[in-house]
Amino acid sequence: MARKKIALIGAGNIGGTMAHIAAIRGLGDVVLFDVVEGLPQGKALDLTEGGPIEPFDATITGTNDYKDIQGADVTIVTAGLARKPGMSRDDLLSVNSKIMTEVSAGIRENAPDTFLIIVSNPLDAMVTLARRETGFPKERLVGMAGVLDSARYRSFVAMELGVSVESVQAMVLGGHGDDMVPIRSSCTVGGAPVLKFISEERLLEIETRTRKAGGEVVALLKTGSAYYSPATAAIRMAESFLKDKGEILPCAAYLEGEYGYSGFYLGVPARIGAGGVEEVIEFDLTDDEKKALDESASHVQDLVAALDKILGN
Repeated sequence: MARKKIALIGAGNIGGTMAHIAAIRGLGDVVLFDVVEGLPQGKALDLTEGGPIEPFDATITGTNDYKDIQGADVTIVTAGLARKPGMSRDDLLSVNSKIMTEVSAGIRENAPDTFLIIVSNPLDAMVTLARRETGFPKERLVGMAGVLDSARYRSFVAMELGVSVESVQAMVLGGHGDDMVPIRSSCTVGGAPVLKFISEERLLEIETRTRKAGGEVVALLKTGSAYYSPATAAIRMAESFLKDKGEILPCAAYLEGEYGYSGFYLGVPARIGAGGVEEVIEFDLTDDEKKALDESASHVQDLVAALDKILGN
């Protein structure tokens, strides 16, 4: 059986890390695309030379031509300006919208049947723009946010308690910003509610850190933003699609009535399998969680309105 093909648009830190993870996990051959000449080719060659050591047999190529992504089963977009200290994700809206418009055209023309995952910020606006520009059905276009945000929530709870992260389950929904919504009612440790282990006051501090986790990394790095964890999160989504795992993962999915919202992307639990986004899963939320989700959804709608203004729509 022919190997699957994974196209990575943007050969920066996230793109290079995704290529490495995909190769190690044997998910398929990888094409790294970037507009900077030499960058994707150099990273592809470096990764290829590590193949005998890992070992992996994936073919990894670098290119500056969108034609080389033809036939991609999965395409993951990270192209765009990364955050710098003092910047919010929303600050990237103007510059990254131009990049996403160009990227979407390249994907639409060369990989029209691909399953498309958007990682670029501001996530909720960029995935909305990508859908408009590609015309892809909602099942084949999704945004990566919740997998990463939920992993951060789980990490902080596990660190607090000194337990394995595998013992902590959690979901973070809503927009990918400072008003994201950690779903406390579904957070468990060893199957028991998290509040049996952590006081409400301390858990609130952990949830606040979760919302600001990306900015915390940016402030520490000073010259870039997170890339190991976003790369791993995006590959997790791609793997569920490629292997038809049907994992329920929190991601930015297009809503048509779920949770009471319609016509835009928002972070919700979704089942991802060979059909792409096969189903949006509706959790029972507490009144406080639903209120917080409404506020987050409102901000996403404001962000999309700002995008429309920039684009002159």
